[in-house]
Amino acid sequence: MAVSKQGMSEEKLSPDHRDYVGALASGLDVIMAFDPQHKDMTLSEVAEQTGMDRAKARRFLLTLHALGYIKREGRKFTLTPKVLALSYAYNVSNDHLNVVEHYLHDITARLGESSSLAVLDQQDIMYVVRSPAAHRLMSITLSAGTRLPAAYTSMGRMLVARLPFEEQKDWLESVPLHAYTQNSIVDKSAFEQMLVQIGEQNYCVVDQELDLGLRSLAVPAFTFDGALLGAINLSTNASRVSHQTLIEEYLPVLQEAAEQIRLHTK
Repeated sequence: MAVSKQGMSEEKLSPDHRDYVGALASGLDVIMAFDPQHKDMTLSEVAEQTGMDRAKARRFLLTLHALGYIKREGRKFTLTPKVLALSYAYNVSNDHLNVVEHYLHDITARLGESSSLAVLDQQDIMYVVRSPAAHRLMSITLSAGTRLPAAYTSMGRMLVARLPFEEQKDWLESVPLHAYTQNSIVDKSAFEQMLVQIGEQNYCVVDQELDLGLRSLAVPAFTFDGALLGAINLSTNASRVSHQTLIEEYLPVLQEAAEQIRLHTK
């Protein structure tokens, strides 16, 4: 079991552990309940989104309001810009992000395609750094903090393929598989076999499984000392870039960027 310099275990606590602070977890759940589909909510809606009873949700909303993270207008609650301070703290404490951003911009400049770094967060991926292209591929706006289903993104599948066997098995058992398009893989046995292939080839292509017309490619990204930063990808229009072009021309560019990130994140 890995131990940090402060002597604190890196193993995650279970909610019933004596050191687990449930109130902190619940407060963060309230913040995370706000998303593109729930930009402003009533008390009842927050309670429904978080699975809390109304009394508990009310206490956390009012506490976050007092701290300046939530604004109240009539019956509606919304997040305030102060929430951005949380992501700012992450950005300034992570020396690698500027390096990653530089090479993502390089990918976009060379290929004219959007490129991103994402990490795995349970059943989703979360975008950490993004270099958008001029053209837009998805109906939603992707930015740092955006979450998408890991099972149907190239970065998500790449990261799941790198999980230790038991963790990968648990993840696959718990994740729901949906038919977002007619191309979406929904059979868990086929999905498991696909993960084996991704692990062996060390890259992943997702072809119009999350959104028709969207084709994406991902590879893992590491620091110089071998720590996994996440996965980097590029996404393109399937009618404009063939699968063959993606592998023969775009994959080497993405792999080169991953290698430069590794060399420059000492």
